[in-house]
Amino acid sequence: MTETVLLIDDDPGFRDAYSELLAHEGYAVAEAGVAPKALAELRRTSARLVVLDLMLPPSGRPEEGAALAERILAERPAAKVIVVSGAGETPLALHLVQRGVYDFLAKPVDPDVLLAVVARAAARLALEDRVAELERSLTAREGDASALLGQSAAFLEARTLCERAAPADVPVLITGESGTGKEVFARYLHARSRRKDRAFIAVNCGALAPTLLESTLFGHKKGAFTSAIKDAPGLFVEADGGTLFLDEIGDMDPALQVKLLRVLETGEILPVGAARPAIVDVRIVSATHRALESMVASKTFRDDLYWRVRGIEIALPRLADRVGDLPLLAQHFLNMARALVPRSPVTTVSPGAMRRLEACDWPGNLRELRHEMQRALVMAGGRGEILEEDLSPARRGAAPAAAAAGSDELGEGATLEEKIAALERREIAAALRATQGNRSQAAARLGLSRQGLLNKMDRYGLK
Repeated sequence: MTETVLLIDDDPGFRDAYSELLAHEGYAVAEAGVAPKALAELRRTSARLVVLDLMLPPSGRPEEGAALAERILAERPAAKVIVVSGAGETPLALHLVQRGVYDFLAKPVDPDVLLAVVARAAARLALEDRVAELERSLTAREGDASALLGQSAAFLEARTLCERAAPADVPVLITGESGTGKEVFARYLHARSRRKDRAFIAVNCGALAPTLLESTLFGHKKGAFTSAIKDAPGLFVEADGGTLFLDEIGDMDPALQVKLLRVLETGEILPVGAARPAIVDVRIVSATHRALESMVASKTFRDDLYWRVRGIEIALPRLADRVGDLPLLAQHFLNMARALVPRSPVTTVSPGAMRRLEACDWPGNLRELRHEMQRALVMAGGRGEILEEDLSPARRGAAPAAAAAGSDELGEGATLEEKIAALERREIAAALRATQGNRSQAAARLGLSRQGLLNKMDRYGLK
């Protein structure tokens, strides 16, 4: 696929010179000298590579370009934005890199350096596209249970409920911590529904500004706002007959909650700037990591919308609560990672490394485990077994729970891991005694989060 590079600079000479340079390398090139034109070109061309000079009209100050960079990333999070800055603007450029900008170049820009950075960004896009394609092929196929592996009671309960809810047309709310697989469950539900041959459209409600999310969901008419240069149907229309997945619905602005409620009640949507509503037939599946009941009580989430989206609630368990599932999931993610590491052999996890993995709390849940397995496969360097040394430092430092519920006194034959676990158990018990059982104070005393302390207490059988 030919990538489009959007050049944003108020100097026509710069744009002409580097447009010719990039076109010679095979890129399609779009140009803009001011922010409104840049945003219009971004939408017209669907450019994913952006070269942006921070010094833009009307003020000519670098803050103009910085604000535009953040707008571009809010509208197109996957875009690779390369900012061009003067010597005095380096701190601002570094701040933008922390906010999601891909890279920055100092003026004067060396043409060879520009081409190298753009090529690296294009290669990164290609890799991300390939990973996304592989993930879709692994998770979106009907009847493919590989993305929903597990035998723990909590997981099987959630999966069974998902399968029972799939044939019905009632709205579904999927709850759980970040990384527990909410979108995977949503796709699994869609694949088993009567709408499986129609579109499944996903949108993260917390990733877009309220005004942008409104036009993204409901569409807009040409001229509805400054950059609306043509009609846009919106995701509800694109998902007509299928499923619309509203991820992080708890982050939705209250004004948009009203419009969503109307869709759920009447099936009508009103595009921004339109005089007449349109009718759509869409199944709504929502997800959140927030406690919506508490948000309803605090008036930050509408109670009428809550009861509408919560037709059936599927609560996903944390990875730490899926007793016995980790070995199966670790091997599954290791197998998936082989597609990203060329010439990697069939690889397994050694018993020692598995003990380390099982001793972890996994606050990032499945997402964290998947990344850990990808890293471990790279560090193994072609070896057919993942060893403890291949794990990240945080995982290598986790003490196996060999002495979980037994005596704190171990004999001379105990391993170092068992001795460390016994020491950790004694320290936790001592902290609880010193704070009269106050877990928050004990956690602070030990330098742990409260949830981290609770996980360790459960591991060592402490009450």
